[in-house]
Parts: sequence; C-alpha cells; structure tokens
Amino acid sequence: MTTATLAKTKYEAVIGLETHCQLSTETKIFSSSSAKFGDTPNTNIDPICLGLPGVLPVLNQKVLEYAVKAGLALNCQIAPYSKFDRKQYFYPDLPKNYQISQYDLPIAEHGWLEIELPDPDGNPIRKKIGITRLHMEEDAGKSVHGGSDRLSGSTYSLLDYNRAGVALLEIVSEPDIRSGQEAAEYGQELRRIMRYLGVSDGNMQEGSLRCDVNISIRPVGQKEFGTKVEIKNMNSFSAIHKAIDHEIERQIAALEAGEPIFQETRLWEEGAQRTVSMRMKEGSSDYRYFPEPDLPPIEVSKEQLEQWRSELPELPALKRHRYENEFGLSAYDARVLTDDRLVAEYFEAAVTANANPKQIANWVMGDIAAHLNTERLNIDAIALKPLILAELVTLIEDGTISGKIAKDILPELLAQGGSVKELVERKGLIQISDTGELEKIIDEAIADHPKELEQFRNGKTKLQGFFVGQVMKKTSGRADPKLTNQILSKKLKG
Repeated sequence: MTTATLAKTKYEAVIGLETHCQLSTETKIFSSSSAKFGDTPNTNIDPICLGLPGVLPVLNQKVLEYAVKAGLALNCQIAPYSKFDRKQYFYPDLPKNYQISQYDLPIAEHGWLEIELPDPDGNPIRKKIGITRLHMEEDAGKSVHGGSDRLSGSTYSLLDYNRAGVALLEIVSEPDIRSGQEAAEYGQELRRIMRYLGVSDGNMQEGSLRCDVNISIRPVGQKEFGTKVEIKNMNSFSAIHKAIDHEIERQIAALEAGEPIFQETRLWEEGAQRTVSMRMKEGSSDYRYFPEPDLPPIEVSKEQLEQWRSELPELPALKRHRYENEFGLSAYDARVLTDDRLVAEYFEAAVTANANPKQIANWVMGDIAAHLNTERLNIDAIALKPLILAELVTLIEDGTISGKIAKDILPELLAQGGSVKELVERKGLIQISDTGELEKIIDEAIADHPKELEQFRNGKTKLQGFFVGQVMKKTSGRADPKLTNQILSKKLKG
C-alpha cells in the first residue's frame, strides 16, 4: 500500500453542496421584467432590479408555488410562515448592494433525496442525502471580465443586469456526502427532480444550475468537523467530481505535512485540474441580515399546500423503483429511462399498448437514443410515436417481421411515422415463416454451395452461419431467422 493510499484510509471527507437553481418563470422574482436567457444585455431591466430609489418589490406568485413544490419533492417540511431578509454585500453586478433572500425562516427545511451508486456488480447502492434547507432569493447580474481598451491598453469589465432579480432557489444539503462521485450523483438527481417538476431547465452551461461545494477532512472516527473549504466555478458534474477528489487529496497532503488548512473560498481551474485560493470565506455576520421591510411575511395555507402537493408528478426515484418491480427492468435500464421525464413518458405510453417492456426499453435506449443524439432532438419531436414503436415491437415478437427488417424501416418511421404493418406490406417485407417455402429456398442455397456443404460435414460447423446468410440474401432478409436455423441444422447434417 502506497503512502498516499494509506493516508486516504486514515481520513474521511465531509462534503455538503449549496445549489442555486434558477427558476423557469417568465418574469423576475420581484418585478415584471422578462427572465428570458440570452437576450441582448441590459434589455430585461427595470427600476426594481436596478435598486432605484422609491421602488417596491412584489413577490412573483409562481416563484412561491415552484419553491413549495420543490420543497415537497425533496421531502421537506414546508413552513406555514416564512419571511424575506436583506443580505448586505457589494458586488458591481448587484446594483442595490443587498440581495433579498431568506435567512432564519426559510420556506422549506429538513428534507432528503435518494441517490444511487452502482456496486462492483452493477447493482444499485441507495443512500439518502439530507437537505438542510431550501429558500427563495434573487440572482445577481453577470460580470464579464477581461476586456481591453486598444488605446490605453487597460483592462475592464462589462456588466449585464438582465440576470439581476431572476428567481433562484438555494438548496443546501446536509454534510452527508463522502466522495466526488456521491456529490456528482446528488447534483444530477437534484437536477432530475427540478426538471420533472418543470420548475427549472437545470442547464449548467447557462448558469441555471450552479453548485458550490463545502468540503473538510477529518480522521476516520472523529465526530468534529475539520476546517471547511468552499469550491466555486464548477460548470459540470464531471468538474464537481474531479474538483472534490483533487481537494480531498490536497487537504490530506496538507494535514500529513503538518500544514494548516484555512477557511477560504477556492476556484476550480479546469485546464490545470486543480483548486486555487480566491478569498477568505465570509461568515453570516458579515452579511448583516435583517428582515426585508418592503415585503410582508409569507403564509402558506393547508389548502394551498395540499393543492400544490396533488400537482406533483411521479418523481425519478419512485419511477426507478417501479420500473424494476413492475416491468422487471434492470437498475441500469430503469436509471437511463427515467433520467429524462419525456423519455420516461414515451416509454410508459409504449408499454401501455401491451408491448414487451424490455424490448421497448432496448429500442428507446439504443437506436432511438442514437438518432436523438445525432439529430439533437427531444424524443417528443420524432414522428415515431409510442404506439408506433409498440406496434413495431409486437410485429417482431409475433414473427411478422424480423429485427433486421425493423432496423431497415426505422429511419422512415422516425421521419414519417405511420402504420408499421401497412409499411411492411407495401414494401413486401413481411417475414417468411412458412416451413414449406423456407425449405425450398434452403435447398437451393445448399445446392448452390456444394463445397461449403462438404466442409460443414467434415466438421467446419461454423459454416451454418454462411448458409443462413445465403438464405437471407435470397429472401432480402425476410426469412424467419429462428425457423431458418432449425431447418438448416437438420438439412446440413443430412
């Protein structure tokens, strides 16, 4: 065992994630300006998000609905009474120098979500990660650094306030995570849930989902936490995984060398694959929280809470369990099919038409997924609707067409849809399953290749595949493969 490996067994990582999830509302959290991503800089702005004197914020009702639904989906306790607070800090992209957030009375607390990690045999290991709190707040604007003036040579930054005031949910996990892999899976499951609810698109590339990691190291068996370090600037789940693994190694190496670990914020450098110090970490006292005077407290009635609860969809973890128990799918298949809500709904619609679930799953995860990736489409954009796929699978299973024929006609079905049976009849592709007809074709194939027949009977039995190919060629792939092999086997052996 190497020194590095030995050191790793002496320590454990304690990891928590703070996730900012941008909500898919049409307007901002406290004003009527558009929240659309990608518009011309500084066009979606107004006196409220710019913090001009004399303006008053008004809470977007849809933001509260989305926050409560997200809290329910994360098994949180929804507060019947909560409030907004002012969080004081200065950044150039936060014009009013404070952020409206929630501090001591958030909308949701004490929840959990379930993650799945494969064991060495591919079986799922399930673990619950606690959710400390979920609260609403407004986003800041966006700073673009690195511009350069051609005349003076000085650098400058550009500010886009379109994002200022866009609605956010901040979701804080318990320190239950122990590895980069667990953290990445937690982030992915959180994104799945938000997408299933329809409250966020979760696009990390556009900043709709942003994760900050808090990580410390302690000796195995020690209850007290070590010194916490925050990592920012991770724009993918892969980066989260790699940044945490790197930081674990960095902190262990520091402890082993007797060096101090500082409470600080570090950045992940993707190119160098390392974390670098950014600033010392602020504490809550630095923000000087106090209740937001321009917004009233929030009260969620029992009736409203139950209405929103009734509108929740079946969530990813429950779907995974149901697919394994109800359809007999593997944990891997269930996971792939439920990753995207549209794909899951497509799969279920096809299975509802009495098609074989495993065969439907194979087509969805195989040829159809390949087509979607190549064409960059969502599954609801293809002409091959669920009932058509169900018909295709049924025709394969009852012997009307072969799997090869199905693959041959798939491009046309993907592009144009329509009845599978009518298509194969029109093209003359119905499988030949008549024993007498097949025997005649097989006899011809054998008679055409006496040399290969002699080699087969002298022990080169793999040549049966050659004769199957000849039969398929004569029938343009329409011969029933199973029946062909049965008849060939008898005739080749004489």
